[in-house]
Amino acid sequence: MLALTTLRVHAQTPSNTIPAPPGATGVAHPPTPTPATSAPATQSGGSVAAPPPQAQDQAPVDDSTTFVFKKEVQEVMLHATVVDEQRRLVTNLPKTAFTVYEDGVAQVTTSFHRDDVPVAMGIVIDNSGSMRAKRDKVNQAVLNLIRASNPNDEIFVVNFSHDPYLDQDFTSDINLLEQALHKLSSAGSTALYDAIIASAVHLKNNNRIDRKVLLVVTDGRDNASQETLQQATRRLQQENGPTLYAIGLLSDEMQQSGVNALQSFADSTGGVAFFPRSPDEVDEITKTVAKDIRSQYTIGYKPSNPRQNSNYRAIRVTAQAPGYRQLTVRTRSGYYPGELVH
Repeated sequence: MLALTTLRVHAQTPSNTIPAPPGATGVAHPPTPTPATSAPATQSGGSVAAPPPQAQDQAPVDDSTTFVFKKEVQEVMLHATVVDEQRRLVTNLPKTAFTVYEDGVAQVTTSFHRDDVPVAMGIVIDNSGSMRAKRDKVNQAVLNLIRASNPNDEIFVVNFSHDPYLDQDFTSDINLLEQALHKLSSAGSTALYDAIIASAVHLKNNNRIDRKVLLVVTDGRDNASQETLQQATRRLQQENGPTLYAIGLLSDEMQQSGVNALQSFADSTGGVAFFPRSPDEVDEITKTVAKDIRSQYTIGYKPSNPRQNSNYRAIRVTAQAPGYRQLTVRTRSGYYPGELVH
């Protein structure tokens, strides 16, 4: 059984699951249930429920169940999308076309490929009351994204309102994913930041696939999270963190603060934020996201900066190639090294 680990803690008692609603199917549960398994856990202060770091002179531990501190950055992996001056995807560039800068210093590229490799993807959808009339079209659009994706992608579904629920764990089975998308409650408030943090941690725990993606769909601003915008952003900016795509359905609930938050999440991780005025537009958007994911370059480098601290490091990637007047590279804007990893 797959043990799920999130940032959520229940009152003063640690919890290591994104809760699954009663009767949920296709969900991996922790190996040792606790009496509170049917109740949503709450989180406090963004801390990770985990044992303390192991001393350096101790024997190696099994990090499938234990958090450890990385002592230095090994290789930073960037997933980059390139467009020309007319915003058309450019997918045939060689390694030599790219230059990576960390804190303004050019880096030596250590790995490069542009293959359509599988991704681990979290689909995180607002299940609050204002989404009730929109979910059918949103669900269909998400299913079309899944159909247009790599058949070996591993995908999980989280529906959230006041709490995030893992309604389907990692799978490539579209039938299971469809069932999870239709587990609706459409009630309650919107704890967007909590859902993003819990989903990002769950993505991190998938050690089978390196590329990580979050697709977030909501029609409102956060009004219930215990975590803050800053804490959610910090989680997404961990070393080799996920690319986030956001669909913000414009509505009375989607105030400017909600738009700004989704835009910030997408910009900092190399994703894109879309703000359609109608659910009818979402299907075309998800097709665009699927194509974007499958057209990315993967670029790896080992930072030349030997510092072993956790200060933020800014990233910029440029590309030049014959036949193109201007190329724009979209990737994450930076990362925090030495973060807790699993």
